[in-house]
Amino acid sequence: MLMSYLVPVVLLVLLLAASIRILPEYKRGVVFFLGRFQSVKGPGLLIIIPGIQKMQVVDLRVITMDVPEQDVISQDNVTVKVNAVLYFRVVDPEKAIIQVEHFVNATSQLAQTTLRSVLGKHDLDEMLSERDKLNDDIQEIIDSSAEGWGIKVANVEIKHVDLDESMIRAIARQAEAERERRAKVIHAEGELQASKKLVEAAHVLSANPAALQLRYLQTMADMGSKSSTVVFPMPMDLLKAFQAMGESATHSDDR
Repeated sequence: MLMSYLVPVVLLVLLLAASIRILPEYKRGVVFFLGRFQSVKGPGLLIIIPGIQKMQVVDLRVITMDVPEQDVISQDNVTVKVNAVLYFRVVDPEKAIIQVEHFVNATSQLAQTTLRSVLGKHDLDEMLSERDKLNDDIQEIIDSSAEGWGIKVANVEIKHVDLDESMIRAIARQAEAERERRAKVIHAEGELQASKKLVEAAHVLSANPAALQLRYLQTMADMGSKSSTVVFPMPMDLLKAFQAMGESATHSDDR
């Protein structure tokens, strides 16, 4: 007689144990009633009728996903290997379960194809120098595509852009040539500025004979202090005087 009461009690306890679900704050349960969507429940204590209702749990926390290394051909025909990291979370559990199968895998595939597509439209120099802009472009495309799945992309970061050894050497040679070009340009600009200053100084000295004479004496003093051999430059005025005297003597002889 006791067994006849004990069996239903045990079955009832087992049924209740199978029906009780407890979801933490960061999870939601998508409940289906006889195969049809019923509601999104949680967090807290839930009662699910076994065999009639079915629940799939969705985590609402930000998911960090490594995008596998991709072979990308840049717009200037350089092959590089690029990988990235993707941060996203589910904002609509209903869409994440109903609209796409395995939303995590679907998001990973979308990130891989988008990474190749976006980077393939840019040159190698842009991949190396404009990562922030490329990250924003990739994030915008993935976010707009995954919106229908109830997924929000928080951030995308390109981690590595790997080149082969021959390309690294070519970039090093290019950088060295660029440094040499800049050095030559700077040297030429310095020579141009120096020549302009010399022309200005010549105009000032020519307008003031006393200043020219002082400069002449200063130059002689500098040369005498640095060397035991002193060279006396001939002033241009003195040369002109000698030239005039020579011309006068020539005219006298002709007469």
